[in-house]
Amino acid sequence: MTAALLGLAGAAPARADSFVTSPEDRARIEQALPASAPARPAKPRRLLIFTLNVGYGGHPSAAHASEAFTLMGRKTGAFETTVTADPQVFEPASLARYDAVFFNNTVGNCFTNPELRRALMAFVTGGGGLMGVHGTSVAFTRWPGAVEDWPEFGFLIGARGAAHKESDERVWIKVEQADHPLTRMFDPQGFEYRDEFFRFHEPYSRERVRVLLSLDTQKTDLQSGEPRGNTTRADGDYAVAWVRNHGRGRVFYSSMAHNPRVFWDPKMLEFYLAAIQFVLGDLPAPTTPSARLNPAVRAQEKLGWRLGIEAYTFHKFTFFETIDKTADLGLSYVGGLSFQKVSAAMPKNFDPDLTDAELEAVRLKLAERGVRLVTYYLQEIPDEEQACRKIFEFGRKLGIETFMTEPKLEALERIDRFCNQYGIKVALHNHDQKASPAYWSPEAVLRACQGRSPLIGACADLGYWMRSGIDPVEGLRKLGDRLITLQMHDLHAPGPDGHDVPWGTGVGRSAEVFAEMRRLGQRPTLIGLEYSYDWYESLPKIEQCIRFFNQVTREW
Repeated sequence: MTAALLGLAGAAPARADSFVTSPEDRARIEQALPASAPARPAKPRRLLIFTLNVGYGGHPSAAHASEAFTLMGRKTGAFETTVTADPQVFEPASLARYDAVFFNNTVGNCFTNPELRRALMAFVTGGGGLMGVHGTSVAFTRWPGAVEDWPEFGFLIGARGAAHKESDERVWIKVEQADHPLTRMFDPQGFEYRDEFFRFHEPYSRERVRVLLSLDTQKTDLQSGEPRGNTTRADGDYAVAWVRNHGRGRVFYSSMAHNPRVFWDPKMLEFYLAAIQFVLGDLPAPTTPSARLNPAVRAQEKLGWRLGIEAYTFHKFTFFETIDKTADLGLSYVGGLSFQKVSAAMPKNFDPDLTDAELEAVRLKLAERGVRLVTYYLQEIPDEEQACRKIFEFGRKLGIETFMTEPKLEALERIDRFCNQYGIKVALHNHDQKASPAYWSPEAVLRACQGRSPLIGACADLGYWMRSGIDPVEGLRKLGDRLITLQMHDLHAPGPDGHDVPWGTGVGRSAEVFAEMRRLGQRPTLIGLEYSYDWYESLPKIEQCIRFFNQVTREW
């Protein structure tokens, strides 16, 4: 592929493989390698290491990172690596061979080809991993000057900027959560370190990322040293490393990678090995944004539960307004709805007919507010190859984990095949017996799922269960591990006339529902707060539901 097609015409590319790791440094790396990986790989894993710099000479430490990661993967058996500076590797068929991509200190506008950019974003949102270190915070900017050229990549990696002090600045590192799977190798009291530490600007925010390490401003002299750029933040928040999700993708970033010696530091290699296994998909780790953490949310993380807003709650508003309301309520998850309008500026239904540019705008809105779209309701997935693929491609580009739908029974075989191809679940939604004859009860859903893969199961709408005379606790017990996602309700009275009331105040036995889910070990994609009453005045009732849920889970 030519440089013009890749968007490199007139640029000055540099590659980490133009630097050489000396035999002495390689020996230091080998001596510092971890003996084993923290997690057993679920399958053979492949990590793509990309080393291109554009308009910048490159960091010599990138060669050490490539060497260290390759040797770590080989020694532990956790993964194998491919190191390249060729952007053609981001073509979809090529990317499909890998589990994660490591942008290894990649400064500048790596490639501008829109097809390659869309392929990379779909790879990550669809469940791939992405790792960046140090200079990656200014990847896909026009260098010098770090002029933004791809805003979504800034949200993807979690920050922009490269302002710093001296290249061996002495700081004290705060370990923000000592029991996090990626930081267990560090002293919980923190540690002193020397490297070139970046100070970031937008889109960095604790509303968007889970900070793992930061500069301890009580123990670090932030006034010493000559600044290169604006090194002062008004909020005093100087993150060093974090994790986040972008759609279904797992993202890790750390600024500690300027000096080659980072990659023969045993603790740092342990840290980066855990990070690699996280982005590869073998080491589960919580990613709830730091600003939304409290004792209840930490308890919910341990349960594997995620509370979010079902868009039907706010279907009188646009989806963008629903995202804003979700974030303002302090929640990080939302379920989408096919017949809701996207926004005032995009008065189209939020459905698979949206263009790639419109889907990018949706992803940017979600990323801006630190909210993940994890479920999505559409009435039917058709039993037709291209129509089915279009829906699953829509899900992949937005990072949707579970479709909630009521397809014809004969479509389930095709849908099951697509579920396994895309790694997206399908939860069969229930209305009442008249509207949903194939799925209205737990028994009906179990019959439909017989012989199907575990990726097909139930979206249990407890409101319709109670209106149909189904006990919600008993219904969850019957579904067992076929429960995929939950639409949670409490009603003021049983029967068809029952309407929503705050959880724990009606006949729905809400506390018993959650206790039974805990006993059964059920981990739905979303515990969806669907409040279908008082459409324009429901916020106080929704807040009451959230308080009830937090109180119940905090007490366990």
